[in-house]
Amino acid sequence: MTGLLSATDLACTRNGRLVFHAISFELNSGQALLLRGANGAGKSSLLRMLAGLLRPSAGVLRWDGVAVTEDHELHRARIGYLGMLDALKPALTLAENLSFHARLHDGGDARVRPALDALGLAALAQTPARRLSQGQRRRAALARLLTGPGALWLLDEPTLALDTDGLDRLGAMLSGHLARGGLAVIATHVDLPALHAETLTLGIAA
Repeated sequence: MTGLLSATDLACTRNGRLVFHAISFELNSGQALLLRGANGAGKSSLLRMLAGLLRPSAGVLRWDGVAVTEDHELHRARIGYLGMLDALKPALTLAENLSFHARLHDGGDARVRPALDALGLAALAQTPARRLSQGQRRRAALARLLTGPGALWLLDEPTLALDTDGLDRLGAMLSGHLARGGLAVIATHVDLPALHAETLTLGIAA
């Protein structure tokens, strides 16, 4: 779980509107970057761009010096992505949702129980996702990250609906990921427990 993510002069244009431009940063193994900014400043768009889901209108994104456009599939295999939606299959149990994700990303069921434990969800393992509360669903979406091999976590408002215990578990989860050499880019409006990170503030483009 090592690598150097570098962005050089990234720009985003959507529906003819310049969302952001001249975004540059470097993020090495074990480092995290917090994205701040008002609604509409482009935090979610930047995360999607880093995930390879949105093409920049200018600039270059590189991993270990190689443009990610050289191999999109290889780059996507590095990604653990958490969007605003929890993306759980309602009819599947919590454990089945995590198992599906683990197998999809070449993991195994051995990762499921530790992920449930890490987010305090073990007692709900056999509960269908449709019966989970909003906070439990958010914890489940976070647990899914632990079932995949992604070196680069891209998290869009991961604290949504989390209580104090959930925030503490998220902090511990992020600290563990970074200690293993992972990287994280996090769009958030709140401070995360015990997380030392650089901050990139996006402004709304004129």
